[in-house]
Amino acid sequence: MNIEDIIRMAKECGAYPAANVDGALLFWSESQVERFAALVAEHEREACAKVCDVLAVHPEYASDITKVAAQAIRARSEK
Repeated sequence: MNIEDIIRMAKECGAYPAANVDGALLFWSESQVERFAALVAEHEREACAKVCDVLAVHPEYASDITKVAAQAIRARSEK
């Protein structure tokens, strides 16, 4: 995840540019901040699960554990 991804997600959640502060984004409500945090967590979970997916087919690291790890990471979004 890079700064552009973070800014895009913040704006998706309703963040707006702060007056007189270059680059700062503000949220109106706690629900916007909570949604932003959820989007960031979702993005990071998927990135971690993808690493496990790659390892699951890598000749040196392939095992059922890496497949289960990817599934477990993705399942965290359901809690």
